[in-house]
Amino acid sequence: MHRIRNAKIVATLGPASTDRATIRALFDAGADVFRLNFSHGSHEDHKQRLDTIRAIEQETGRPVGVLLDLQGPKLRLGTFAKGAVQLVEGAAFRLDLNRDQPGGQERAPMPHPEIFAALEVGTDLLVDDGRVRLRVERCGPDFADTRVINSGTVSDRKGVNVPGVVLPLSALTAKDRADLDYGLTLGVDWIALSFVQRPEDIIEIKAIVQGRAGIVAKLEKPAAIGSLEAIVAESDAVMVARGDLGVEMPPEQVPAIQKRIVRACRKAGKPVIVATQMLESMVVAPVPTRAEASDVATAIYDGADAVMLSAESASGAFPVEAVRMMDSIITQTETDPHYRDALNAGCPPPRVDMADAIGAAMSCVADVLQVAATVAYTSSGYSALRMARERPRAPIIGMTPRLVTARRLALAWGVHPVLCSDVADVSEMSELACDTAQKEGFGQAGQMIAISAGMPFGTSGTTNLLRIARIG
Repeated sequence: MHRIRNAKIVATLGPASTDRATIRALFDAGADVFRLNFSHGSHEDHKQRLDTIRAIEQETGRPVGVLLDLQGPKLRLGTFAKGAVQLVEGAAFRLDLNRDQPGGQERAPMPHPEIFAALEVGTDLLVDDGRVRLRVERCGPDFADTRVINSGTVSDRKGVNVPGVVLPLSALTAKDRADLDYGLTLGVDWIALSFVQRPEDIIEIKAIVQGRAGIVAKLEKPAAIGSLEAIVAESDAVMVARGDLGVEMPPEQVPAIQKRIVRACRKAGKPVIVATQMLESMVVAPVPTRAEASDVATAIYDGADAVMLSAESASGAFPVEAVRMMDSIITQTETDPHYRDALNAGCPPPRVDMADAIGAAMSCVADVLQVAATVAYTSSGYSALRMARERPRAPIIGMTPRLVTARRLALAWGVHPVLCSDVADVSEMSELACDTAQKEGFGQAGQMIAISAGMPFGTSGTTNLLRIARIG
């Protein structure tokens, strides 16, 4: 069983998709990676879902990726004495650290000293996803006197964003560290780190994970865009998290930022996920808007590795239909005669190293010889990712003797991960690659395949071999 498309689908699990039958239906409809959102649900909830995913993996014989999404340091107001209050444009409003005194019409607690430490006169604070904007007129280590820029309602525990300011706090909260430890014990394949601001955030979590999972940097802060290349270099994959990104910067800037992030990831050969509100109307409707369909297609034309469903599959009324629709949009887009032109136009030149040279040569061979498939024999996944970077016309079979690698490759563009045995030499590898291509339905006897690998086998990051073989 293999998909007939290249871009992958990440589906979030939640209350609407927690039973075995629904998760299996999501997989059959096209989900390649399942996201466990640790902002919601208990550890036991997530364990049950992961156990179900692993059982489906066993049933189908197809490696399935699991992405643990950490909540991150969500900043919020405290409580209000009499419920919601209406703030009027031009009014004064004070924020302070006194959480013991509930808020009212003129002040509210904001129990985050790290925010006050970073504030300056003129800084804007966005409350409740930007519905209310406050501008700092005077501030200190434990207070901020602000002016209401636009009228709106604020109430208990509403979120606070501070656009354009690098806050002096770790991207990992105490809750995140507990969730991370639990997720690694379960054996998740990817860890998504929320509210990344700088490359040091990625370095911090990598020191904890120690290679036990791939790290996905969620880019949702303007500060992260200023360090984009450095963050991409430190990460194993990147998510364009357009929700908070659209709060902290003008919405009209988000499309260009999305394209910039996708280009940076393609240049580096790192998987990139485009996420948030892709088919949002399908939370309550059985079909998306035409604009949403175009949004998904745009990400595919840009060459994103994956597109993600959030509430659509986690809590919506039509989770399976949402995955099926996304699968259909991707498939239709990739059959467009202009798709390949758009894909090639966004492909950056290869780096001056052996792995990129092999990947570029592989793509050329696939075009000239019209091979049935390309095959990356890989221990770490590196060969497959360098091949995927080139977006070849032929399918990519990611053959690996490591299950953890096969599961991670479920996120990569065009890669069909296959768990295989170790090989002793090139001849054995070639024979196994031909047999696998035929068994998995990618080629028939007499057709050619192109194989890349690293010598010696089992050594990460040594892609240095290109071989052409004929099936049978």
